Amino acid sequence: MIRYIIRRLLVAVLLLAIISLVTFGIFFLLPKLAGQSTDDLAARYLGREVTPEGLAGVKAKLGLDDSFLVRYWHFIEGIFVGTDYKFGTSVTHCPAPCMGFSYRTNEPVFDLLLDRAPITFSIAIGAAVLWLLAGVTIGVVSALRRGSAFDRGAMSMALAGVSLPMFFTGLVSIFLFCRQFKILPTPRYEAFLGNPATWAQNLILPWVTLAFLYAAMYARLTRAGMLETMGEDYIRTARAKGLPERDVIVRHGLRSALTPIITIFGLDIGLLLGGAVITETTFSFAGLGQLMLQGITRSDLPVALGVTMATGLFVIVANLVVDILYAVADPRVRLA
Repeated sequence: MIRYIIRRLLVAVLLLAIISLVTFGIFFLLPKLAGQSTDDLAARYLGREVTPEGLAGVKAKLGLDDSFLVRYWHFIEGIFVGTDYKFGTSVTHCPAPCMGFSYRTNEPVFDLLLDRAPITFSIAIGAAVLWLLAGVTIGVVSALRRGSAFDRGAMSMALAGVSLPMFFTGLVSIFLFCRQFKILPTPRYEAFLGNPATWAQNLILPWVTLAFLYAAMYARLTRAGMLETMGEDYIRTARAKGLPERDVIVRHGLRSALTPIITIFGLDIGLLLGGAVITETTFSFAGLGQLMLQGITRSDLPVALGVTMATGLFVIVANLVVDILYAVADPRVRLA
């Protein structure tokens, strides 16, 4: 197990290095290949008042005339030890982890990420926990009560969850629970440390909206896995030995059925952040998704790069956790 975790950690570090190199190349090398000059990139910092002196100062400050590898090295250096930006006679220090400054607001990108990341991760992680618990539980009960009214009703709801788009579900939930019946307040993000109860109350609808789609798929997958597993010979052997039915279902049936679920969950991590972006738009939450859209529409390359790096790190760490859970669920993986 220890060797398996060490290998996965090394792979995670390698993947993060590759993502940083490729992403940096996309955002800072492709514009030059597309015909944009360093003057065009520098002009984004100056806004409407573009002067030759201003262009020269910005290019010197950001090192826009340096080669790609030199700029990438300064970018990595800034993340670990910070960096200094020289603008004429003044020097601006960007402490580690430094990911540059926004073209539009001249704010440190890392500060923008710290401000927006809690919103996106609160939605994504809460929805992931909700859909795993709900999807797996409904799938297990449906498999054990195959053909019952609960089974048919749950699978019908699962089909509706897969079919309905998230923005439609979100708008309908706002209308019903916030406007019509006034059960919940209109969602707006509140910091967790400020008031955990208010934080959770405002995130209930975003969690349910995002989890509804995934819980539906996981319920169907869990049901299919349980139906296949409960018919295996070792399940009949466990019952013949006199094991309690709960142990047969949880320790033998569910554990085997969860193996493909864990695999698919690792693949859904990236889609989870994409779903969080749509959910943020539906509920008007200013998270990383909105920050990325602003960075793209405004050609704010440092911001777009920072969001991509942050989400890439999240996906890698989440898949690392999934790999470890996979090894716990299936002991055979330890030999891989």
